[in-house]
Amino acid sequence: MVKSFEEVKERLLAFPVKRKIGVAAAHDEHTLDAVVMAARDGLVEPVLVGDEEKIRQLLKELDFDPAGAEIIHVPDPVEAAQKVADLVRAGELDCVMKGKIETGPLMKVMVNREHGIRRKDTMSLVGFIDSPYYHKVFGVTDVGLLTYPDTGQKVAAIENAAAAFRALGTENPKVAVLAAVEKVNPKMPETVEAAQIKEMNQKGELPGCLVEGPISYDLAMDPESWKIKGYESPVAGDADILVVPNIVAGNILIKSLAFTGGAKTCGVIFGAMVPLIITSRSSSVEDKFMSIVMSALVGGAK
Repeated sequence: MVKSFEEVKERLLAFPVKRKIGVAAAHDEHTLDAVVMAARDGLVEPVLVGDEEKIRQLLKELDFDPAGAEIIHVPDPVEAAQKVADLVRAGELDCVMKGKIETGPLMKVMVNREHGIRRKDTMSLVGFIDSPYYHKVFGVTDVGLLTYPDTGQKVAAIENAAAAFRALGTENPKVAVLAAVEKVNPKMPETVEAAQIKEMNQKGELPGCLVEGPISYDLAMDPESWKIKGYESPVAGDADILVVPNIVAGNILIKSLAFTGGAKTCGVIFGAMVPLIITSRSSSVEDKFMSIVMSALVGGAK
């Protein structure tokens, strides 16, 4: 169990060898700001692939010595992404971050089965939450990649998230497949699907985690709620991973926690050879920084 983002940083810092992060099209000030922050703290070793002249100028503006990073001159963004993918395939990187390249072209390179870094059929995005009102860091999936996932995609997303939490030290992550109610109702498809996923877990078809569902948010997260309702489950009040019905629910949930719930957040894509960071340009430097830290810790545990 990881109690806070600060603990994640401490764990990463404790490793004797710095984790390497490859940045595709690294000539982007918003991205480099977060990467430099992580490098200054001794958390990662940057491998910056992109327009070398622009990268060096940005590093100068950030008052960061270019000698503290490996810079590879590949000015074309798509070619830079491919170079990063090649480095991953060669085992030289622990995680990857998007720089000044559109998400579409980047993902096209990364998911290519022959030359990319795709490892599974389904890649998914986990939002990690450090809330002042919960006793540990928890995850929400999917919050930005799978729009309306079917049952198979949700199972894959659970596998991806559970593997990440195991890398963080949670041996058997507790997974709550969320719905509005706890009973199966044919008129509410997400409840039927949740029950199916729970059954798969019970049959050993979804190992490495403990699944409960359908279960409401309050029962999954609040010890008092499940006691009042008399809901018995080892997941109740102690969930590690929340599985939302679709991207709309996930997006609303994580932004509500961040903007009105006082939570710290970060997001990482799993299901590739290494974790992948694709943050919004509007994301704060702190969010990007923590995404780097989380992906470096999980990626280095591979």
